[in-house]
Amino acid sequence: MQDDRHGDLGALLRSWRDRLSPLDVGLPAGDSRRAAGLRREELAALAGLSVDYVVRLEQGRARRPSAQVAAALARALQLNDAERDHLFVVSGLLPPSPREVPSHIPPGVQRLVARLGETPVAVFTAAWDLISWSPLWAALLGEPVRPATGRPNLVRSMFTGEALHRDADETGMGTGIGAGTGTAAVAATSPAAGTSTATGTGTGTGTGTATGTGESRIVSRSGSLDAFGASLVADLRRVQGRYPDDRRVNALVAELRSASERFRDLWESGAVGEHQSERKVVRSPLVGDLELDCDVFSVAGTDLRIVAYTAATGSEAAAKLDFLRVSAVKAAFPTV
Repeated sequence: MQDDRHGDLGALLRSWRDRLSPLDVGLPAGDSRRAAGLRREELAALAGLSVDYVVRLEQGRARRPSAQVAAALARALQLNDAERDHLFVVSGLLPPSPREVPSHIPPGVQRLVARLGETPVAVFTAAWDLISWSPLWAALLGEPVRPATGRPNLVRSMFTGEALHRDADETGMGTGIGAGTGTAAVAATSPAAGTSTATGTGTGTGTGTATGTGESRIVSRSGSLDAFGASLVADLRRVQGRYPDDRRVNALVAELRSASERFRDLWESGAVGEHQSERKVVRSPLVGDLELDCDVFSVAGTDLRIVAYTAATGSEAAAKLDFLRVSAVKAAFPTV
């Protein structure tokens, strides 16, 4: 029997959904909406869940979502920390510990990312789990795929070659639920009930096709592939020192030490550092090669990383990004 001492989960989800403007997640408000908030199908797409599962949660037929589902809902609904913790409690879960790597994206950061419609942008945790991305990110790098276990992770892809994006012949354009001038609805990872999308991030090679990095479209970078790998490992060691009790981080380190001799050697070197921005060439099946700056921004208080690809105004790469943006709009909104 459900314990309702902390409140009704379904009613909370409905009230949070009703208060969130479509514009805040990069969706057009439209003239045909009967209510100001998000539709159930929009919340489902943002959280990476099936519409049926969202309906069952709101109707009380599903009452105990997993921690991953609760986290995805908190991100999609743009809850603040107190609301996120309450969602976990009502769901019968322990709220995330401050000793774990944060994966909750604050509402202000979500609004910022959603409004970067002309920029391929994604959000990573401190341990390089990719947790959300814009449609233009998927249009540029390919639609992200879900790994067999755990969250998609940049460091794992670098040292195991695990694929992070589907090629164009597998998916066509990236989907997501919104894109366009001034908008960029952000999809999110959630290995939850029903449909689920997961994510990845760009890696690359020194020159030529990216081999053994889990990424096929990034064909060159300003630094060497060895330096890129060493930078990621040094960054991960810094994160483990900051969050020594995080089970995901410790499991990732143990997995990669076992799976990759190169990772093991770099880890045992003891180097500590922070991953830096780079300039990369991305090979798109639609527009060819684009030379782009790939910059990493840190979010104070959360250790999240925002990764964005940009091109100089008026450049050939900027024109190609504009074409991809239009293609992403058509894929996300077929009737637009």
